[in-house]
Amino acid sequence: MRTPIILECSETKERLYVTSKNKRNTPERLELRKYSPKLRQRVIFKETKK
Repeated sequence: MRTPIILECSETKERLYVTSKNKRNTPERLELRKYSPKLRQRVIFKETKK
């Protein structure tokens, strides 16, 4: 049931993180605060389409 997803930075549009989620439990798109090396701070990363 777990599908791989790519997380994209909302500010720099970098695609840095790959993770997985269960679509049955979370059908909406994920938004997580992760570290961006380019900005050197934590920002929101959103799930993108493949």
